[in-house]
Amino acid sequence: MNKPLRRIAIFCGLLILTLLIRDNWLQYAQADSLKEDPKNRRVAIARYATPRGDIIVDGKAITGHATTKGDFKYKRTYKDGAMWAPVTGFVSQAYGANQLESIEDGILTGNDDRLFFRNTLDMITGKAKEGGNVVTTLNAAAQKAAYDGLKAQGGKGAVAAIEPSTGKILALASFPSYDPSTIAGGSTSDEEAWKKLQKKTNPDDPMLNRALREVYPPGSTFKVVTAAAALENGLYTEADSKTDSPLPWTMPGTTTVLKNEGNIPCKNATLRVALQYSCNTVFGKIGSDLENAKMLEQAKKFGFTEEQFTPVRTSASVFSDDMNKSQTALSSIGQFNTAASPLQMAMVASAVANDGELMKPYMVDELQAPNVDPVEKTEPQPMSRPLSAKNAQILQSMMETVVSDGTGKNAQIEGVTVGGKTGTAQHGVENSKNPYAWFISYAKTDEGSPVAVAVVIEDDNAVRDDISGGGLAAPIAKSVMEAVINSKR
Repeated sequence: MNKPLRRIAIFCGLLILTLLIRDNWLQYAQADSLKEDPKNRRVAIARYATPRGDIIVDGKAITGHATTKGDFKYKRTYKDGAMWAPVTGFVSQAYGANQLESIEDGILTGNDDRLFFRNTLDMITGKAKEGGNVVTTLNAAAQKAAYDGLKAQGGKGAVAAIEPSTGKILALASFPSYDPSTIAGGSTSDEEAWKKLQKKTNPDDPMLNRALREVYPPGSTFKVVTAAAALENGLYTEADSKTDSPLPWTMPGTTTVLKNEGNIPCKNATLRVALQYSCNTVFGKIGSDLENAKMLEQAKKFGFTEEQFTPVRTSASVFSDDMNKSQTALSSIGQFNTAASPLQMAMVASAVANDGELMKPYMVDELQAPNVDPVEKTEPQPMSRPLSAKNAQILQSMMETVVSDGTGKNAQIEGVTVGGKTGTAQHGVENSKNPYAWFISYAKTDEGSPVAVAVVIEDDNAVRDDISGGGLAAPIAKSVMEAVINSKR
């Protein structure tokens, strides 16, 4: 071979080598990034070419599918979509996905690596590809009671309910809500629906998952955490011994007297009476006496300051550090910087009900292959122990007094022991807006404690003097607890 031909052959060989390197680079090194590139329409077409698997509650699908025109063959549908949106999230041909629809997308589309052998077998046999299922821990009756209660109230709000012994999430409701079916496609009507749901055009922000992603000042419901701190740190050891609580009480380092709501028996009150009447002076002084570090440590044991993953992310609840005694006092009655999600406050009630052990909250019970064979099963996991069993039982007796003889009477259930705590939390600059109404509770039967609940209500249209945790939130909590109890009979 003469020299010019040899040069041409070498050059062609280099071109082929470069092509092979580039081809392998695209197929292997860049495969994942190209697959996830939003401009890669082939991936989206493939994603909607087969029916999506379902999200299951109580053995029944709360999702479905419908055929559409164009490149995308199928789109998602939802049954009672607005009620279930805080659980499912949405999946849309135009706007992507969130919450369970996003987190468990691999199972639902059938693309999860754990389905590889089944998908290979289906390809060999010619069977059409299918998505798997996500089986939730939710209780349909409890969810309906929660959503219907919020809807009847008419303001903004949320409900979270947990099974104390396992951490299973039984209800997760938010209001106002939205129907994910209206934005599941890629049509003009879907686009219009999407625009109407955005906060800039809808101040009520119906797509906000208030049960998980919003934190509110918990008000007097936080006094349960403060009572736990008093017992755990040995400041007080019994429910019925008098506390060192003068009236009036001036917060340390200030000339400000901490006020109670009305003429209630708070001077040197016992812990039981202080929780029954919701004495700010007693629990504010407890926080001040224990100081910031010990109060922060107790709050953290209940889950404060950290995001929770259920697997949907929950915003971290807030209890500050570097506070002086008066700031700690205000934080210890659920004001100042203290803020909590409804799920967080349900966790507080759950830990008390479960004799002091807090179980990790979760909402996915099982992932299933298309033939419903289990792919992954969630096992209950202890998260922390905020209280000893002895102190938890003391606190239970105090919360049960709140419902039997205190501010939580609207949560009473015949034949069932109910413990609870009301809260009315200040809202706005200098408390200029209607306060938040809170109620946390648990139910206890002969077979144990099947449910703990947290309810928060924000009603801008309510008469201010009519707003209270016992009046607005407790009846909703009662209906959720009844729904869980009745479903187990």
